Amino acid sequence: MKENIIIIASDHAGFKLKSIISKHLKDQNYIVEDTGCFTEDPVDYPDYAKKLCLNIKNKKGILICGSGIGMSICANRFPNVRAALCLTEEMSTLARQHNNANILILGARMVTSQIALKCVNSFLSTEFLAGRHQARIDKLIT
Repeated sequence: MKENIIIIASDHAGFKLKSIISKHLKDQNYIVEDTGCFTEDPVDYPDYAKKLCLNIKNKKGILICGSGIGMSICANRFPNVRAALCLTEEMSTLARQHNNANILILGARMVTSQIALKCVNSFLSTEFLAGRHQARIDKLIT
């Protein structure tokens, strides 16, 4: 994966958290590709999930909506996407280690910004363990 490029998107409910995460990533020298939304005006989350998923290729992504559920349902419909809704640092670590997730999904109404940043950090710093987990990934339709 292009480790230093992160694609990020949100709907209106996730806009503030997306801004916090984007700044955090830039402070850590990541290149952030923000595919929207750009205000708190109401928008439809599938539009922004789609923009990110169509451009994920060999990168990692972060999607944010109010609960994370809508983005998760939408993102996992795309080929080569393994999107994981994470509410804790441990979940984001396991999503990478066991599931080789390439998109982290956060619910802005479900986690604090501090927990969200811990999830982001663990997601980006954790490697896929492969081995027995690769056989399971191979069974997924991609």
